[in-house]
Amino acid sequence: MKGLLSTLGARVTALTLAVVLATATVGSIAAVLLVQRANDAAAARSLAATADVAQSLATLATSPELGLARAKRALDGVQVQVAIVRSGTPRGTVVTGDPLPRRLLTEAVLAQLVAGQDVSLRVPDDDGQVFLEGRATEAGAIVLAQRRSDAVALGQDAVARMRWAFALVALVSVLVGWAVSRRMTTPLRRMAAAAGDLASGARDVAVPESGPAEVAAVGAALNELARSLAHSEARQREFLLSVSHDLRTPLTAVTGYAESLADGVIPPEGVAEVGRIVGAEAARLDRLVQDLLDLARLDAHEVTLTMAAVDLAGLLASAEPVWRRRCDAVGVAFGLELPAVPLVVTADPDRLRQALDGLVDNALRATPVGRPVIVGAHGESGYAVLEVRDGGPGLAPEDFPVAFERSVLHERYRGVREVGTGLGLAIVARIVARHGGTVAARPAPEGGACFAITLPVATPIVPTTSPVGQ
Repeated sequence: MKGLLSTLGARVTALTLAVVLATATVGSIAAVLLVQRANDAAAARSLAATADVAQSLATLATSPELGLARAKRALDGVQVQVAIVRSGTPRGTVVTGDPLPRRLLTEAVLAQLVAGQDVSLRVPDDDGQVFLEGRATEAGAIVLAQRRSDAVALGQDAVARMRWAFALVALVSVLVGWAVSRRMTTPLRRMAAAAGDLASGARDVAVPESGPAEVAAVGAALNELARSLAHSEARQREFLLSVSHDLRTPLTAVTGYAESLADGVIPPEGVAEVGRIVGAEAARLDRLVQDLLDLARLDAHEVTLTMAAVDLAGLLASAEPVWRRRCDAVGVAFGLELPAVPLVVTADPDRLRQALDGLVDNALRATPVGRPVIVGAHGESGYAVLEVRDGGPGLAPEDFPVAFERSVLHERYRGVREVGTGLGLAIVARIVARHGGTVAARPAPEGGACFAITLPVATPIVPTTSPVGQ
């Protein structure tokens, strides 16, 4: 039974059938009871009216005996059984009559009739109930008896027709339920097949967004999932190609110089320079590998944040000497803008400093000699905003929405200007997201780009250590 109801269509059909059968059963029972009660009342009234007519015929005759005989003859064509009662004794004497009424006439009933009282009864018999009507006359009484089964035969036909009608309604309801379930489950089956295709690696999957609102919503979500997977995997392929290119370049240099050293083609006076070049390329490789590891750990929530109350003015002031020396080394002007009022956020100070260092590194690569790099913080509607602005060439308008996606700007500007590993801004975005903040890129008033970190302002808290994402 469990297997038969394993599909949604079978369950909808079974539920429809159960509801219809329950409704039909209750309705048919109520209808049959009402029809039977109405039939009984109608049969009793009909027999009573017939008895009244027989009483009138007996009364209008010239003699009581003649009246009873006339009434008896008149009732021969009616589907009732008749008995004639003479009033010669205190309890009456049944002179003639059919077996049924004669058998049912008790002494108490005979006494009522002889006393001139009419009788209307429903009495039990071996074959069911019997309607009994007795009417007093001058010579005695006339008694009519009719079995209930005969009296309500026409009504029973109506009950039978009603039962067939309920059966037909149940059948139609089952067919309608099956059709509705098919209409509902057909798009779901398509979606299940599409999900299987997605799991198998297909990405050109699309299902109709039709049917009931909930089903259409599932279809829309599945289509969006297919598009997102296709987009994500395309970006992943681009990222892998970019990383492989960035790895290949220093590896090629290191390999080439190593072969030259092994072949003895580098003169003794050039060995030191080759050593410096190999060291620089190795450091470049180390930065790229470290960025890859950081990004992977952040994506996997394997980085632990030590949360504390961080005063942003103190954080910026402590980092200023390092940033200023780096800017002075490449001829870039450095500026620091401290907040006018104390700004405290709940953050891991080391990770927040890592994010700011990444933004400063990015700004230094893009800023030409003599142009500024500005680091600042200010409050904005209950939030703290950290900014790193530069006076470099800036970004195109279409670059701002995707600036923090891994390797996007790296691919667009490689060969045009100095670029890093392509992972720095993505790492910044992951760190800020783990702090419950947001990042954004926009034009800077200095002419270049502004990269902003927004964090909610918080009151100082007791330092705690918690896993990332909790």
